[in-house]
Amino acid sequence: MSQSGVVVTGVEVTGGVDTHRDTHTVAAVDGAGRMLGHAQFEASAAGYVLLLGWLRARGSVVLVGVEGTGAYGAGLARYLRAEGVRLVEVDRPDRKTRRGLGKSDPVDAEAAARAALAQRRTGVPKERDGRVEALRNLRVARRGAVVCRADVQRQMKALIVTAAEPVRQALRGLRVPALVKECAAAVPDRDRCGEPGVAVMIALGSLARRHQQLSAEIAELDELITPLVTAINPRLIAAFGVGPDVAAQLLITAGDNPGRLRSEAAFAMLCGVAPLPASSGRTHRHRLNRGGDRDANNALWWIAITRMGRDPRTRAYVEKRTKDGLSKPEILRCLKRYIARDIYTLLMPPKNLENTPGQT
Repeated sequence: MSQSGVVVTGVEVTGGVDTHRDTHTVAAVDGAGRMLGHAQFEASAAGYVLLLGWLRARGSVVLVGVEGTGAYGAGLARYLRAEGVRLVEVDRPDRKTRRGLGKSDPVDAEAAARAALAQRRTGVPKERDGRVEALRNLRVARRGAVVCRADVQRQMKALIVTAAEPVRQALRGLRVPALVKECAAAVPDRDRCGEPGVAVMIALGSLARRHQQLSAEIAELDELITPLVTAINPRLIAAFGVGPDVAAQLLITAGDNPGRLRSEAAFAMLCGVAPLPASSGRTHRHRLNRGGDRDANNALWWIAITRMGRDPRTRAYVEKRTKDGLSKPEILRCLKRYIARDIYTLLMPPKNLENTPGQT
């Protein structure tokens, strides 16, 4: 363990932690922002105990800012929360700050401590010990299977494009379900695998069976995910245009503690659907927000597309805004912002909505 600074007791201490896979570097500052020291500990259960003990040896720990609470800092965040330590998530320093101060673990840890003390670039971290975290784990597996299945489909179609003419004629007009079924049932002569026509059928059969296995895996995960989403938030999944996969993503974005989101505007910003001001002088305008959680943004997009096709109120709104001269992408952006407001209401426990600005 490396360490610098002196031990100071009887003061209020704010900590900052720069997290990595194997080690965490912690820095401590007092209430006036004076540096009290820094140290490095293993990223393990024993290391978490030593890290908190090191902070407490310097005074009364009032706040700890941790980088990456959703990645390398997840274990430390769980430990600190269990120990009753007030915790905030700190964004990593921007490029301008790093150009001026340099880059090292102690420098980043000190920057995290000062950001936590000033409440700058901070937020309440997600809790990762509830049903939403279980849902996230299941969805990671499902999403990986969906991506792999899509790759298999592309590989099959690519093989058909370059296959011999008899194979192309027999398979290129088939839709994916029929194509997979046909190729999986084929029994080519493996002793003739040196012939391109036979080899392509062997390859297509292998890919088709892989496709079937991935489909079965996705179906098994859906059987777990759908009832879990319903149990967590039945109001959300009952909303128009919100299916199990979309609802799961929105729940994951909010986390096990959705009350950490201060307002519907904060949720819209988190999802990247809050337009950003870009005014100057007499020009007053907003620009597209390309930040935020892009998976949540995509979930809101699916809701908007579904409602545009099937919801009478949304179709009436689209017709009205089209007459106002807005393009379809502009209308979609407006719809996603309005939908984010509705989704926020569904995500929040009723007690959180009583004092939420802008809610009725």
